[in-house]
Parts: sequence; C-alpha cells; structure tokens
Amino acid sequence: MRHNKKFNHLGRKSAHRNAMLANMACSLILNKRIVTTVAKAKALRIYVEPMITRSKDDSTVSRRTVFAMLQSKEAVTELFREISQKVAERPGGYTRIIKLGTRLGDSAEMCMMELVDYNEIYTGNDKKAAKTAKATRRRSTKKKAEATVEENTAE
Repeated sequence: MRHNKKFNHLGRKSAHRNAMLANMACSLILNKRIVTTVAKAKALRIYVEPMITRSKDDSTVSRRTVFAMLQSKEAVTELFREISQKVAERPGGYTRIIKLGTRLGDSAEMCMMELVDYNEIYTGNDKKAAKTAKATRRRSTKKKAEATVEENTAE
C-alpha cells in the first residue's frame, strides 16, 4: 500500500532524483529563472522553498544544511547574500511557475520557473521607470529635430 507517499518520483531512482533536483535548484538560484517540465518544476518547488526559508536565518547550521542539499558554494553564497535579503519580509511562496505550452518532441508540458522577487515584468517600479525613459527619449528626439531644422533655416 502507498499510504502517505505524495511526492513525485519523476521516473528516477532516489540518488538520481536528488542529484537532479540539487542541480536544478543551483541553476534556479544562480540564474533566477529556468525552463523545465511542469512535473519537475512542482517537485523542485517542494525542494527549494524550504531552503530559501532556511536562508533567512544566516547561521552556520543553516548554511551547512543548505550546502548538504546543494553541494555548490556559489549557489549557497548567492542564496544567503542576495536572495535572503530580497525575501526577508515574504512569508512564503518564493517561486512562480508559468506554463509555456507543450514541447515539440514529446509533447511534455513545459513551464518557466522563476523566483518571484526577481521578475521585472510584474513589479510596478520598473514599468514606470521604463515609461519615463521612453518619454524622455522621445522628447529629446523632437528637440534635436527642431534644433536641426532651426540651424538649417538660420544658415
């Protein structure tokens, strides 16, 4: 009987599955966004989110525990220095899964998994900054064009 066996085995033995999830977690932490299948993303979310929660408490014990799961010094450093500072007030839900459709070769459902606080599209401040930059650029182009016309008429 399979009582209380909820996690997805992903068609792999436990050592292969743990190594794959650790590599995917390192890629997600370092790149802030990865493209993978929906099943792997859901398994990775269960693997990564407790690590991010643990990174909020920067102690030797939590660093060693996370390093035992990731086996990458660069990823642990990135997690504890930058990511933990950004998610300090967030109570949970550090990742987002955006479905992309099916893969052409085997029709597997693909998705993009990303860290929530590192997406510039959904944050309002970056949109406003981009709009003002475009507006400024347009105005300066008009001014340059008018200045060029005035110089040509003056000569």
